[in-house]
Amino acid sequence: MELEFNGKVALVTGSSRGIGRTIAETLYAEGCKVVINGRSREDLASAAEALPGTIIAQGDISQPQEAKRVVDHALTSFGGIDILVCNVGSGRSMPPGEENYEEWQRVFAVNLWSATNMVEAARNALAARKGSVVCISSICGKEVVFGAPITYSVAKAALNAYVRGIARPLGKQGVRINAVAPGNIMFDGSVWSRKLAEDAGAVKTMLERDVALGKLGAPRDVAELVAYLASPRAGFATGGVWTLDGGQLH
Repeated sequence: MELEFNGKVALVTGSSRGIGRTIAETLYAEGCKVVINGRSREDLASAAEALPGTIIAQGDISQPQEAKRVVDHALTSFGGIDILVCNVGSGRSMPPGEENYEEWQRVFAVNLWSATNMVEAARNALAARKGSVVCISSICGKEVVFGAPITYSVAKAALNAYVRGIARPLGKQGVRINAVAPGNIMFDGSVWSRKLAEDAGAVKTMLERDVALGKLGAPRDVAELVAYLASPRAGFATGGVWTLDGGQLH
């Protein structure tokens, strides 16, 4: 499908590796000029090497001043922003029932403030180009997933509520916003790569029991849906939280 991305500028947060890197690669392949973001200069350099002309914007966007600096760097480099993908997030936290104040603050910073900071910083630039935002959430924000950290689940539920709530104010400026809520995605360094190494049989049993398609997803699955939602082809879609879990949610 032609997504009409030629010459568009995409800023993808948390894109030095994993799902974010695949999203950046997909948008680049579709014709976007891409700005990648992360905290590790080494990982960013590795990602940029495969995407000639890509701009690196290093920074911890869970801090509002850093988010503004990343956006300003993108604007200085390319003159505008058409697509913002808020991918920063992490499901690593304390076991359910062991949460404390510091962990709540940390997990919300990574999984919620990283998105709200970026939308706030990029809002006017996106409005100038009638752009779009896609946030990466999780099925943990839509349903209680046994064993998932409560801090993470609550933060992603809040992100989903944010996307639904901010859609109307952004829509008045011509900006669309959606979220993708993936299920179990397999990539190097992911939780599932560790679980497979520890007990492949248990993973197979879980997939057969809980997932309609009986398999793990791949970063490419997420990236393709993100690209569609960010494109003019999805021009009537906003305020949605799109589940992508192989049929796991009940």
